[in-house]
Amino acid sequence: MIIDHLRHRRARRLVGLALVWAVLSEAVPLYPLYSLLFADHGLSEAQISGLFAVWAVTTVVAQVPCGALADRFSRRAALVLSGVLQAAGYVLWTAWPGPAAFTAGFVLWGLALALSVGALEALVWDGLAAAGEEHRYARVIRRVRAAQLLGQLPGTLAAVALASWGGYPAVGWASAASCVLAAGVAALVREPPRSAAGPPEDADLGETAAAPGALRQGLGVLLHHRRLAGVVLVVGLLTGLDAVDEYTPLLARAWGVPDAVNPIVVLVIPMAGALGAALGDRLAGARPLALGLWLLLAAAGLEAADLAHRAAGTALVALGYGAYRAVLVVADARLQEHVVGDARATVTSVAGVVSQLGSLALFGAWALWGLPGAVLLFGLCAVGAWVALRPPVVLLPEAQPLETASPSTPSTASPYRSSLAGPTPGMRARPAVSEGVVSAMATSVASVKTT
Repeated sequence: MIIDHLRHRRARRLVGLALVWAVLSEAVPLYPLYSLLFADHGLSEAQISGLFAVWAVTTVVAQVPCGALADRFSRRAALVLSGVLQAAGYVLWTAWPGPAAFTAGFVLWGLALALSVGALEALVWDGLAAAGEEHRYARVIRRVRAAQLLGQLPGTLAAVALASWGGYPAVGWASAASCVLAAGVAALVREPPRSAAGPPEDADLGETAAAPGALRQGLGVLLHHRRLAGVVLVVGLLTGLDAVDEYTPLLARAWGVPDAVNPIVVLVIPMAGALGAALGDRLAGARPLALGLWLLLAAAGLEAADLAHRAAGTALVALGYGAYRAVLVVADARLQEHVVGDARATVTSVAGVVSQLGSLALFGAWALWGLPGAVLLFGLCAVGAWVALRPPVVLLPEAQPLETASPSTPSTASPYRSSLAGPTPGMRARPAVSEGVVSAMATSVASVKTT
């Protein structure tokens, strides 16, 4: 009894520290200002896009080895080192602002992200498992995601106050301090014993590192199921377009928003995205053409804001971003609906890689054409959604006479929805019920982040 009580206390302490870490990791004043920092030190939008590309590539390349190191040694140490590396990057930006320091800072930040991916989730799972409370994992991790989202608000308010008081140096040093505080909180976590079982398939894991074996298996699956490959391609590229929010501070400045209130004005955009994601379940049964039209609405909002070239254009961007996030919820759910069985993790890992490629495509398009390049990509994804994002079809066997049934016959069913291979004689089709919308919505709402 005493041992169980101690385990429950440790689990509650772990959850509390995880929530504090989540707020501190996102309450970074530099988040709404670093693109303006780069521009004020002479970098063009194309050069800024190059920095974002360095950041994305570093994160992708380092994810697997950093995840292996965290699993092999200490996940708590991975979180602590993640905060220290991110703080070091901000110190470089603040003490020696310039292209070389900005590039090095993004490399450090990319390594920090690679170290933190999955480490907190694994710690929370192991801590709850040690107390026999694995059933609480989904609820706890969603509270962590919500805390990360809420952490952006004090970070934005601090950015406004610090920028008006001490400029970029004050913002940079405060951001480094926030990361060090997050690392200190991570150091207070008592690393629980490793659990043999992992989180359930429907648990909200956020971003996860994709192992090379999983990627190879997932690619093999997609080569044999072309319709599933189309869904993965569209969903991955659509997810990558979320990187458009990296440019919103630059757009707001170009349209006349004063730098003193830029972070507050720009905050309206991710909040509109959160609202759109929360309402995304209303589109759960939408036809592919309707989803494509919603994406065209998002593209139209961006293009209209670009043509207006006024501060009020941020409202149009917010409208378009909300429509985009609503479609993204449905797209994520459609991907999960198309895959069943053991293929889920492998296919999802491929979609994660495609999303990184989508971000790189956005950075390249913005470097070449600016906002119209992003509008073009949204338009292409609208066509892709119309073509690929159909609800899967579950094929039910026709009723057979009892004397012809053969229940002892070994099953040869594919682990993928039968609709991927097309209708089979003797079968009838019906639309599948959406089963992944709620979890995809929670992930989409909580993933709103300026990174």
